[in-house]
Amino acid sequence: MTTPFNKQYHSPEQLALLLQSRNLVIDNISFVAQKLRQISYYRFSAYLYPFLAHPKSAQIFKANSNFHTALSLYDFDQKLRILAFTEIAKIEVAIRSALANIVSKETGNLFWMTDISMYANADRFRKTMNFIDKELNTSKEDFIIHFKRKYSNPYPPAWILTEILPIGVLNHIYGNLANNALRKKIADEFSLKVPVFSSWFTIIALTRNACCHHARIWNKQNTILPTEAKRMLLPWINTPVPTNRIYYDLCILKYFVNIIDINNNMTHNLSSLLTDYPNVDILAMGFPANWKNEPLWKIL
Repeated sequence: MTTPFNKQYHSPEQLALLLQSRNLVIDNISFVAQKLRQISYYRFSAYLYPFLAHPKSAQIFKANSNFHTALSLYDFDQKLRILAFTEIAKIEVAIRSALANIVSKETGNLFWMTDISMYANADRFRKTMNFIDKELNTSKEDFIIHFKRKYSNPYPPAWILTEILPIGVLNHIYGNLANNALRKKIADEFSLKVPVFSSWFTIIALTRNACCHHARIWNKQNTILPTEAKRMLLPWINTPVPTNRIYYDLCILKYFVNIIDINNNMTHNLSSLLTDYPNVDILAMGFPANWKNEPLWKIL
């Protein structure tokens, strides 16, 4: 049975005092209030949660829990998102290129992306077209304005559309292609089977969205699980790990980045970040103790 929401507004100063009353070590109320004003208590509370004593519903912190430790965790998560998004940017460009180029080449249809005959599900295609129409109508990109002024075609070719569509929409386009041979050729570009590529494409899109919206990722338990890869052609991980944690997502990113740029420095950057924040519980992130010894991560 639901009840009306009856909580009252509390100022950052009041919230700082409330945290202190719940056994959180705070040396400077003004400093904490300022941080809560910048971050918002609601967002920051997720980083305080690991420090609550059991039962957590009592909202009392473990002995010697310190505000600065939680703030350090918040800073770590922020830097982890930046690291992940930096790698996703490379992957996103590569997938956009593969999708546009391979299908255009194999079909000879430069406008395949807006051709209903290319898709398995008409309803999903119509939803995609709604996104395309919206992006075209609102885009201020010079190349879109140029196309509209110069050409009479109702829609641009695929390689132009891939530049303005969100990666999530491109994921739906890939998944709805009626010709499995086309999906296979795109997956082959990354040495993956179609089900694995499709699943990992989804994970990349979801992780990207989490990073863009500044969502917590360091210990988040994912509800959409990636398909586990078996008999991989390229270096992968040998140690069984939970697939609902950020470590597995990072492994997916690393796999793609190794293909795109063999000289990438993702292993070094991730290792350095973890070294800078030694108090972070990497087990809560799904990391195995010997993660740097995995074949995937030995490619620096």
